Amino acid sequence: MVFFYTLMINYHTRTLFGSSALKTMAIIPSTFPAIIFLLAVKPSLLWGAPCCEPVQADDTDKVEFALNLEFLEAEFFLRGALGRGLDAINSSLAEGGPPPIGARKANLDPLLHRIIEEFGYQEVGHLRAIITTVGGFPRPLMDLSPQNFAKLFDDAVGFHLEPPFDPYANSLNYLLASYVLPYVGLVGYVGAIPGLTHNTTRRLVASLLGVEAGQDAVIRTLLYERGQEEVFPYGITVEKFTNYISELRNELAKCGIKDEGLRVPKVLGAENRTTSNILSADPSSLSYARTPQEILRTVYGTGNESRPGGFYPHGANGNIARSFLARAY
Repeated sequence: MVFFYTLMINYHTRTLFGSSALKTMAIIPSTFPAIIFLLAVKPSLLWGAPCCEPVQADDTDKVEFALNLEFLEAEFFLRGALGRGLDAINSSLAEGGPPPIGARKANLDPLLHRIIEEFGYQEVGHLRAIITTVGGFPRPLMDLSPQNFAKLFDDAVGFHLEPPFDPYANSLNYLLASYVLPYVGLVGYVGAIPGLTHNTTRRLVASLLGVEAGQDAVIRTLLYERGQEEVFPYGITVEKFTNYISELRNELAKCGIKDEGLRVPKVLGAENRTTSNILSADPSSLSYARTPQEILRTVYGTGNESRPGGFYPHGANGNIARSFLARAY
């Protein structure tokens, strides 16, 4: 057991304690048993249990919250594949909300173009299903510009990439940028289902989860095929990029390890028998779950559900997201 948690600490050092943690631990090795014990039995002592608790809200607000991520994915996939977004497909779903900043058609190969176009249409269906079932709200302002993705990737790797990362430049870059999105919605749906009280909303969210999980699996599989390939011109492999992004999301969300890249130590692989990690899952190969607070901290890029930024410069919409913004004033 000690060996298991020691490896976890080494693998997730940057996420849990910062880049200098191992050096500190090397100086004071006597702290290892205590740290290992805390991680094993009381992770809330590191992150704070109150900030990781589910929100108190009715089914409508919980399901409507997901519209924020569905809008984000719809615009990114539609514009990446077609060069036009939701307003060109079904403008009524946006309810007058502003178009996204900076999104554009990506330079995709024929196979990926077909996949991403399908994903885009699927997200339109998701928006319609949610709005029809529980109602909706105006599309929030979203930043899908190359500059925003460049900052995210700089934050993930820990230094400034030169030239700045451009998600629309080619298929591989677009796949890596896509790695950022569906998984956040997936873990949000997993987290929402246990707190839903009505069969209609539970059935809806379970159906949405199935497709989001499929999208994430396709993206991760396509990236896994190219895992050892270096992303030009950075000299960083695809696998390392996914690990960096997953570590950043864990760091921002602040509620433990619920995100893993495409390759992990064997002790974190399925049944401790594989280093491949095409599907991110817990030790029992069950999907991780996140709360709305965790999701907002991640997509804002600020680590604070009350401080907008990142993909949502003015914050997300809906009663849950706006309630956190109100607390900032």
